[in-house]
Amino acid sequence: MIVREQVPLAPLTTLGVGGPARYFVEAGSDLEVSEAVLLAKSSGLPLFVLGGGSNVLVADHGFDGLVLKIGMTGVQQGDPWEGKVIFEVAAGEDWDAFVERTVAANCAGLECLSGIPGTVGGTPVQNVGAYGQEVSETIPWVRAVESATGRTHTFSNEQCQFGYRSSRFNSADRGKFVVVEVRYELQLGGRPTLRYPELQKHFSGRSNEPSLAEVRQAVLQIRCSKSMVLVAGDENSRSAGSFFKNPVVTQQEFEQLTARMQSRGAAMPSYPVGEALRKLSAAWLIEHAGFSKGYARGAVGISTRHALAIVNRGGATAAEIVALAQEIRSRVSAKFGIELVLEPVMVGF
Repeated sequence: MIVREQVPLAPLTTLGVGGPARYFVEAGSDLEVSEAVLLAKSSGLPLFVLGGGSNVLVADHGFDGLVLKIGMTGVQQGDPWEGKVIFEVAAGEDWDAFVERTVAANCAGLECLSGIPGTVGGTPVQNVGAYGQEVSETIPWVRAVESATGRTHTFSNEQCQFGYRSSRFNSADRGKFVVVEVRYELQLGGRPTLRYPELQKHFSGRSNEPSLAEVRQAVLQIRCSKSMVLVAGDENSRSAGSFFKNPVVTQQEFEQLTARMQSRGAAMPSYPVGEALRKLSAAWLIEHAGFSKGYARGAVGISTRHALAIVNRGGATAAEIVALAQEIRSRVSAKFGIELVLEPVMVGF
């Protein structure tokens, strides 16, 4: 295990801002992960686990602790069994490359999660979801190293305590475990998921069901149209993706809010979530609070294609990004009584 000092973190994140890590380790094996977490514990250092850097905002002064970058790679694909295929994937694998592999293998379950930046290890932590799918629907277990002891544990799907954009790893046990491997169980030859309105609209009028590959391409096309696929040279590419979570409210809260909006002549989009819950569009709330796509304030702004993404327009600081996020949250709260929750992990704040 090689320990480096004062390693710049901005180049390792998609936002491209933030200061250095006091100490930095890139782990290429489970053993090195164990060594790194025990080093942090014995030295009294705070620990931050870095994957693809696509869902983080690093403070301008950096992180006064140990940053552990997950570098383990490898995919083990099992033989088909009872119509299912098992994939055991190291946490450092590129997420979209893995999704592309599953689609090429004609395995359904992840096709709607195409184009999401980052690594495999982050997907169970955030319970990554998009366009009608969540990874919790396909994960039988997650293997993780315990920060306090360096021991490896395996958590079943139920033990992961998955929720909307959450799991035990970013809630009850935040900072207590480092994900090192994830198992996915996918349906061989399964039908693609077409729950999401944008996908349904994309394929409307077809007489035959689209293939998994066609759904993946449609998702990539939709995400590209919103600059939610990070492409070099795109003015919106320096972002952390969605900066705010879509709020989930009770049916009663939704009806009260809807009545208020109808009295103002506005129709608010929403989606059912479980029993008596509705998911609201954070992008809609942001735009109707007065922040249009392309809104700019100095070196920071809102994506020209998606109101949920805050972008570094060039030379931005973390403090400037936080200030804009707080302004958006304050205005949405004042107008709708909804408290937006930040989606990126805040490092060093």
